[in-house]
This record gives sequence, structure tokens and C-alpha cells, in this order.
Amino acid sequence: MERRHFFKTTAAAALFTALPFNGFTRNNTNSKASPGKGKMKLTFHSYDLQLRHVFTIANSSRTTTPVVLTEIEYDGITGYGEASLPPYLGETQASVVEFLKKVDLSSFASPFEMEDILTYIDKITENNTAAKASIDIALHDLVGKIVGQPWYKIWGLDKSKAPSTTFTIGIDTKEVVIQKTKEDAPKYNILKVKLGRDNDKEMIEAIRTVTDKPIAIDANQGWRDKHYALDMIYWLKEKGIVLIEQPMSKHKLDDIAWVTERSPLPVFADESFQRLTDIPRLKGAFTGVNIKLMKCTGMREAWKILTVARAANMQVMIGCMTETSCAISAASQISPAVDFADLDGNLLISNDIYKGTTVVNGKLTLNDLPGIGIQKI
Repeated sequence: MERRHFFKTTAAAALFTALPFNGFTRNNTNSKASPGKGKMKLTFHSYDLQLRHVFTIANSSRTTTPVVLTEIEYDGITGYGEASLPPYLGETQASVVEFLKKVDLSSFASPFEMEDILTYIDKITENNTAAKASIDIALHDLVGKIVGQPWYKIWGLDKSKAPSTTFTIGIDTKEVVIQKTKEDAPKYNILKVKLGRDNDKEMIEAIRTVTDKPIAIDANQGWRDKHYALDMIYWLKEKGIVLIEQPMSKHKLDDIAWVTERSPLPVFADESFQRLTDIPRLKGAFTGVNIKLMKCTGMREAWKILTVARAANMQVMIGCMTETSCAISAASQISPAVDFADLDGNLLISNDIYKGTTVVNGKLTLNDLPGIGIQKI
């Protein structure tokens, strides 16, 4: 009932009125740096990420992830962006390139017109959220470099409050799971384990022979029955699990709401959640939402989601796809404001071409480089 009446609450009003600070719009004249007289130039190219290990979730496995890397140049300064394209998102390198070819930034005087630019980008076509995110991230990086500040400072956040990131262990045999856990558990304060097949308990038992560190579970819609899902959650709580992500199909929202109401652990939406406008229908069905830049079109909307989710009394996680340090560092700028972080996508690949946010003693560690905080390697 609470979910159905969400629009009658103050949180619903926040969805349409309480948009967060965005310091750079068409009429803003208080920037630390004056816009130049040049034009923005967008370039892009495809790139394939090589995974260190086979990555398996409830319904697929892969060894690579295609991405498209973007650059926006303005007055000799370059901002970097990225579109990560795991198969289940439905975007490809070809579709991203096709979208980016439609982008015309010539009508905008400077990158400080962020709100107008990104509104225009969002209206070019439906969907294409990763393609849109690649522009958003590059634009944020560019503007941050022009004003000489990282985005966590522009947003007024304290980088020391960035949380530990989970490190993901995919579905595999008992022997491989034990091996991966021995290799990786000492480096992190919290693990993330993919479940949703017929060896869920074996996976957890295997990990518990190696470590007693907290674990976040991502079932990737793999549990079919709400009673089974709830029984699993109670069993998992006894094993030191701290949160559950997407226990059932995104099409079974009422069943998920039933599970969440009875769950002893917080339940987060992943596949059920994409953009800001999804929050009203998820209120009451989930404890919180997992924000991913590739699904919400980038940093601009991620910040708005954070604001509205908090107004709706929901928890917030910041997550990722398999990505370079470009997109990971972009997402990490918002991490000091969230409850949980799952920003390990760059740690799963062997051919990163950027360096940025790092993990020190399991904790996300933001640097003070301007923009999204990255350098090309």
C-alpha cells in the first residue's frame, strides 16, 4: 500500500521539484573559470576489455566486455568518458557509435551549459543510456578540469567518507571459488558473490572455509519463488551476508515486495531499476536502489537519483559494469554519499588504459585530480 501511495508523500514531490545543485547551466555567471571562445569537439573509438577471469552470473558467462571511449575537447582541455556494454544491456559498439554520430555540440557556447547539453543528449533517441553516459562523463570531466576541482568537491562531499568497495566473485565450481577467495579476500573488507543457480549454498559454504568477511549477494533475478527466496535470505543472514541484490525477476515486483517486507536483510534493486522515474514504483518493493551510470545516463542523473532516493527514505548503492578506471572514477565521485559501493569493474580487467580512483585497504580512495580524477596510462 505504501508503494501505491508514494505520489501522495513529500518524497513524490521531491521527484519533480527537489533537483540537486548543478552549478553550470546556461545562465550561470559565477564559475571560477570563464568559458572560452572555442567549440567542443567530440571524438570516440571502440575498445574491448579483457577480463582477468571468466565472469559468470546467473544466466551468462563472458571473458570480454566491449566499450566505447569518448573524448570532448574544448580550448585545449580534454574530458574523458566511457560507454560499457555488457550484452544484457542491449547496446553494442555499433549502436553507440551510431548514436554518437548524431550528437552535435556546435549550438552550445561552452561545456558549462551542462543541463541544456545533457537534456539535448537525452532527447536524441530513446534508451541508449550507456551511449548517453559516455557524453555525460566526458562533459563532467571537462568541466571539472576547467574549474580545477574534482566532482566530489563540487558536490560538497568529503572523500574520507567513501566506503569500502565490494569485490565480486562470480559463479563457479567449489574449487575455483575457493581459489579466487584466497587470492582476493585479503585485499577487501567486503565481498560480493553472484548467486542464482543450483549451487548457491555450496558457493557460500566454500567461501566461508576461507574467510568470515561480510558478503553482499547478487542473485541477478535467479530465484524463481518468493518463499524460496525468503528462506535463502534467512539462511544467508546466518552466514554473515549483509545485503541482497535483485533476488527475483524484475517482472515479479509484487513478489519482491513480499520478500522485502519479511526480509531480515536490506534488498536492493538492480535489474528492476534504471532511471530516476523508476523510484516511485519501487518504493516499498525494495529497501534501496543500485545506481549504475551506464543505466541512468551518467553522473547528472545519478546525483538526482541520490537526492530523490534519500527523500523517499531509501538506501543507495553505487554500482558498475565491467569498466575502465574512467567510468569507475566517475562513479566514485558520488560514493561518499552512498550506503554501499560496488565499484570493482576496473579491477576485473587486464587492459585498463586509465588510472584514477584506487582501492587502499579495501576502501575507495579518491584523488584530488580535477574532473573525474583520471589520467591516461
